[in-house]
Amino acid sequence: MKVLVINCGSSSLKYQLIDSETEKPLASGLCERIGIDGRLVHKPIAKGLDKVTIEAEMKTHETAIKMVLDALTHKEHGVIENLDEIKAVGHRVVHGGEKFASSVIISEEVIEAIESCNELAPLHNPANLIGIRACQAALPNVPMVAVFDTAFHQTMPEKAFLYGLPLEYYEKYKIRRYGFHGTSHSFVSQELAKAAGLDIKNSKLIVCHLGNGSSISAVLNGKSIDTSMGFTPLAGVLMGTRSGDIDPAIIEYIMKKEQKDIDATMKLLNKDSGVYGLSRNISSDFRDLDQAYREGNKAADNAVQTFCYQVAKYVGAYVAALNGVDAIAFTAGVGENDGRVRELVMAQLSYLGITIDKEANKTRGEEKMISTKDSKIKVYIIPTNEELAIARETVELI
Repeated sequence: MKVLVINCGSSSLKYQLIDSETEKPLASGLCERIGIDGRLVHKPIAKGLDKVTIEAEMKTHETAIKMVLDALTHKEHGVIENLDEIKAVGHRVVHGGEKFASSVIISEEVIEAIESCNELAPLHNPANLIGIRACQAALPNVPMVAVFDTAFHQTMPEKAFLYGLPLEYYEKYKIRRYGFHGTSHSFVSQELAKAAGLDIKNSKLIVCHLGNGSSISAVLNGKSIDTSMGFTPLAGVLMGTRSGDIDPAIIEYIMKKEQKDIDATMKLLNKDSGVYGLSRNISSDFRDLDQAYREGNKAADNAVQTFCYQVAKYVGAYVAALNGVDAIAFTAGVGENDGRVRELVMAQLSYLGITIDKEANKTRGEEKMISTKDSKIKVYIIPTNEELAIARETVELI
């Protein structure tokens, strides 16, 4: 079965066409600047061709979807003969609130339920819905599935997801920990169990999804029991530009001292903080920070050291939450590619009997055990593949 996976943002659209039998992508691409001028970068993987860049006006997501479908069926750089070969579409949806604990086949009722979660993810859910509607218009007879970033974490117990606020705020407004990157955490935990030779249904795993957005999860017997992101993706460890956990009173203090309103303060926490802010605005990209550190920049080093320390603290907390741990995975852009970050995190956890194979830890972007054979806990690099995870969920439901 050929499955089209769509990840729709407010002005962009990422896609992959995946053969579910081989689990290999046939094509992938990105539509950028939707509503501005428009650019489609399409990679026909199945044909082994270079990327094709198409500059064209994209006033709407419907236009973007049509361009994607045209690219997939194009005589020269297309990878399918016609649209009838697409048997299902899987859509990434960021927030499902408490309404969705698993992926679902999209219906009008499902769309209404997703819309009711819009206020929980105002930048993401409306864009996700635009992508769904656009695909429905272009492929009216093709079944579609919604795969939620929050669904995997719906197995968290109340003691893990409740905040120390009056209970009425949870009951009235559903203020609680939701967690994100769920598709990645689900996929990586399954792949980690396979790599480590563990039965996923009898395992204690910790997944460190480290990138511009970062989150850590505790996975017991294949189910998430805790995760670092919270009501929004702003919580947890500091990230590329997000502050992560801070004392809530700091918000009021900054607003008074700097005469900032709430919108400016939230921009500060979401866009101007994290390793970017700590490094004195050198970069939110860990590659730039590593280069600056090697050139002797103290602020860049402090930013990375603080990030690694916070990741290690969360891992330690989740060892306690799981009452032990069998294996730990590093994934996503930083987790898969930054050996220094992995080494700094694991150095803080040597009390667990973890020892790192320094040569193996030089690996970038591929599955690899980076702990030594005599390490008490197995540590792996596990590349994430959210598109494949969405395709798998879609096929299972369809």
